[in-house]
Amino acid sequence: MFVSAEVITTVASAVSVIAAVAGLCGWFVRRIDARFDKVDARFDRLEDRVTGVEHELTEVKIAVARLEGPQPRLITSR
Repeated sequence: MFVSAEVITTVASAVSVIAAVAGLCGWFVRRIDARFDKVDARFDRLEDRVTGVEHELTEVKIAVARLEGPQPRLITSR
């Protein structure tokens, strides 16, 4: 079977284009992963801050409840 130089060149060009696209896709995925890692770290810090605020809010609610005391009853017992 005889294969011309044009066919060999076309196949080699197609393989090189596919390899270049695959390399670019890999590079792009690595960059996106790095960006997502940064965003995840920021969300982790934000989550820690929100947890701290929730804890402090609970303490404030307890302190206010202690200051207010129990509700007065409408009918006093004898």
